[in-house]
Amino acid sequence: MADGTTPYRSRTIKSLVKQRIVLAFMGLLSLANAYCHRFSIGIAVTEMVKYRITEEEKVDPDACPYSKEFEGKDNFNYANAEFEWSEEEMKLLQSTFFVGYIISHLPGGLLADLFGGKQVVGFGLLLSAVCTLLTPLVARMGLYWLFALRVAMGLCQGPTYPSLNNMMSHWAPINERGRIGAMIFAGAMIGNAVHAPAAGYLISTFRAWETPFYVWGGLGVIWFLLWEVLCYNDPMSHPFISEQEKDLPRIPVHKMVISIPLWALIIAQVGHDYGIFTLLTVMPMYFKSVLHFSLKQNAMLSAAPNLLMWFTAMLSGYMVDCMINKGFGITCIRKLYVTVASFGPCFGLLLVGYVGCDKVLVSIPFVIGMGTMGAFVPSLKVNAMDLSPNYAGTTIAIVNGIGSLAGVAAPTIVALLTPNGTLAEWRIVFWIVFGFMNFTNLIYLLFGSAEVQKWDEG
Repeated sequence: MADGTTPYRSRTIKSLVKQRIVLAFMGLLSLANAYCHRFSIGIAVTEMVKYRITEEEKVDPDACPYSKEFEGKDNFNYANAEFEWSEEEMKLLQSTFFVGYIISHLPGGLLADLFGGKQVVGFGLLLSAVCTLLTPLVARMGLYWLFALRVAMGLCQGPTYPSLNNMMSHWAPINERGRIGAMIFAGAMIGNAVHAPAAGYLISTFRAWETPFYVWGGLGVIWFLLWEVLCYNDPMSHPFISEQEKDLPRIPVHKMVISIPLWALIIAQVGHDYGIFTLLTVMPMYFKSVLHFSLKQNAMLSAAPNLLMWFTAMLSGYMVDCMINKGFGITCIRKLYVTVASFGPCFGLLLVGYVGCDKVLVSIPFVIGMGTMGAFVPSLKVNAMDLSPNYAGTTIAIVNGIGSLAGVAAPTIVALLTPNGTLAEWRIVFWIVFGFMNFTNLIYLLFGSAEVQKWDEG
């Protein structure tokens, strides 16, 4: 009698809330805030740096017409721009973050597997928030100081994905992994969707490019305080966990290195990251310099596909879990959704280069194509946990760390391919993304797996 009724009668308000959902929500907020820290520079830099229309730009036969905002007084962008950085320096600024990001991935994953992911995530994002708050001050000290700060921010954020995967491997049962993973990792899309229009609004309202950095940095500090109070490494260490939830599922490097399914996942991650980093870090420059979008238009076009991507991720997570519960093979499901997330975005990006200067026609394939990338969340992003629940932190650190090399490569390759910034040069960029994403997806289709690997046993 006691065993059957006491848990129900003694249930507290805190135990009524599934703690894995609390963790998932806080994980969502962590990634949303981290991506605001990471990518706000992409919108802000268009207003930090003085922009002048040059005669060289006007000789492009495929060039789109300039708007009134570009033909205004002195041909400068209307915000209080104060820096005179070149296009190459601005693109390099986008890459420096990923130098630190790559370096700290594996150490972050190892720390999470050894000591738990809570503090690794928490203090990493707290320090990232501090870097964000310091960005305006450091930018005025000099560009190379800003490069160093961006590397430091990357070092702080590198452990985030490995640590969240480590925590999720303890908290999420396999039949809920798609939904919980979609909820957590959709935070990246929410961050991408929010930061651009919010940054545009803050800059235009306060006439100061510094404002977004102060807002996102401050929110990062607030998030850290909530994270410390609400979240725990695993169910067994949580004081408010129910007995039922405690029963839910909870580093052999040399074996991992020769694992074919792991390498297939790594290659797919590289392809995905190359595509998404091209879309997120350099497309705002394309929309401004080639299509001549205003700050508001640029910000809205950056937000819309990320909102659709978030919706797609949540819907895909639900559909994946339903398919698993109905007995479909997990490996086939993962491959199907990775394929959708690979072909859709690169095809949409390819169309952007050929639909002309009409802003609506440009926006439709870009938004829809990028929106399909949400399907990678319940497939590519959770596949590391499929392969190795026991070493999820280390596995995702290896996968995400190598994949993030694309974050360094993408802006650099774009800078090399677009010395004059012409539409013809950008079309080459889009074709490379199309070919590379489809090639890496083919490798994953041939050699990828969602089966637990033998090396997971140690």
